[in-house]
Amino acid sequence: MSDRLSRRFAALDGRAGLVTFVCGGDPSPELTAPILHALVAGGADIIEVGMPFTDPMADGPAIQAGNIRALGAGISLKKLLAIVTDFRTRDADTPLILMGYVNPILAYGPDRFASDARAAGLDGVILVDLPPEEADEMLPALNGSGLHLVRLATPTTDAARLPAVLEGASGFLYYVAVAGITGANSAQASDIAAAVARLKASTALPVAVGFGVKTPAQAAAIARHADAVVVGSAIVDLVGSAHARQSNDIPGEVEAFVSTLSAAVRSARLETAA
Repeated sequence: MSDRLSRRFAALDGRAGLVTFVCGGDPSPELTAPILHALVAGGADIIEVGMPFTDPMADGPAIQAGNIRALGAGISLKKLLAIVTDFRTRDADTPLILMGYVNPILAYGPDRFASDARAAGLDGVILVDLPPEEADEMLPALNGSGLHLVRLATPTTDAARLPAVLEGASGFLYYVAVAGITGANSAQASDIAAAVARLKASTALPVAVGFGVKTPAQAAAIARHADAVVVGSAIVDLVGSAHARQSNDIPGEVEAFVSTLSAAVRSARLETAA
């Protein structure tokens, strides 16, 4: 499949990519598109935009707080798709993945969602609470609209379970490096290296690693082994802090922080080679 996501991974040319996450609608729907553009300006290669949900099972305190801010500001799935449409008027190239939970899509209607999401400019979805055994209702709609279903693997995904996780997966494989919620502990680089090697022996999909990545140094350590590094909670926490301080340039603060992550990720393998 030749699309934005596959072209972006191909264009990395031997380096790891930087995947960034923000909550859609946080701190307001009006600021979301400017924040998405700030992520790109800071060096993000791929963006995950969160679909706020009232009962998140995998999100830690930072992203839970982002969800609450976004929902309080009136975000909805329909409004989030409108934000994506607005983003695409200025950026036709950066892959956008919607990350969230199944219930909002079921309420919207899988076929309607897939059609509207593709028309808005999304490239795929990550559905945290969709096990492979229950994907039959979602996969035909996504595949029919050319949307990737990015699957999650964890430290507890053993050899017997991995084929089911990979069935129907596309775009990339998201390796959750630590058991538990987002923004919690960070995994050791040696554990990540072993996990990435094990996963890549079973799939040709790029492997992105996230959960617990907060600093440029941590991002660089992962970038030496994975195809991409995912940073989410640290960015959402920054948005929340800037909002609480009544910053008049939240996108600028986001861009500055992401630029430090991007520089670390882009230089990580050069440092190893040196």
